[in-house]
Amino acid sequence: MNIRDLEYLVALSEHKHFRKAAEACYVSQPTLSGQIRKLEDELGVSLLERTSRRVLFTDAGLSLVAQAQKVLLEVKILTELASLQGESMAGPLHIGFIPTVGPYLLPQIIPTLKEAFPELELFLHEAQTHQLVQQLEEGKLDCMILAAVKESEPFIELPLYDEPMMLAVPETHPWAQEQEIDMSRLHGETLLMLEDGHCLRNQALGFCFAAGARDDGRFKATSLETLRNMVAAGSGITLLPQLATPKEHCRDGVCYIAAEHPQPTRLITLAYRPGSPLKSRYEKLAEVIKSKMPQIFANHIQK
Repeated sequence: MNIRDLEYLVALSEHKHFRKAAEACYVSQPTLSGQIRKLEDELGVSLLERTSRRVLFTDAGLSLVAQAQKVLLEVKILTELASLQGESMAGPLHIGFIPTVGPYLLPQIIPTLKEAFPELELFLHEAQTHQLVQQLEEGKLDCMILAAVKESEPFIELPLYDEPMMLAVPETHPWAQEQEIDMSRLHGETLLMLEDGHCLRNQALGFCFAAGARDDGRFKATSLETLRNMVAAGSGITLLPQLATPKEHCRDGVCYIAAEHPQPTRLITLAYRPGSPLKSRYEKLAEVIKSKMPQIFANHIQK
């Protein structure tokens, strides 16, 4: 038994398909299948049910997968400790982003990070919060940048910035030319929202419910861009993070209004596993991003 065998086993549990698992491990399907069979022979136990076209794990197989994930995480930590990567800003770094942050923050910070840390090799992964949390727990990610939520509380979180939310309305809406709007005026209104799984949905809903507004149950968007297009089509109004809005007050059929009293905001953090030997690296990374944010927000002031 070796570490590679455990990686094959975990990949098979994730993809539930021999060919896809082999591709994820950069080996041929016969190689992966053969190593799984050797692992079973060595352990003297069946890990898979081979009477079905689907990949089904036995109870023993599921138990071994869970333990293998823990072993691989410890191996990753051991490797990091041995290489002293935490003290240097060089080598690979896998960072996760939520979809309501990545497309709007990454273009702003990646050039700065490359300039500040030219020897750092960044691998960027976009997924919803619950997926990022799982990947960070399993060691597939080194850190993640997301909105602070209950699911992220078990990790160490470094605050990056507070992001206001803007009210987006159709250009034909009675509020379209207003620069600011009191949240109390949303009382009785219906807002378009993202689908379940997006943390922004719950955060925006909290502010809407407090104001006496409700969400439109007839439609749930998969992305902020879908929300924006629905607003432009006159289908409703919504709240969007400021970095996802343009400098102009109105653009492409949508007008953006600053919401006040209270101002709806979300805290964006960089989160990593407690006890990680890369703590120093994450702190340096967070400091550079944090120092860049005033300039980024200044560029989003409406004109």
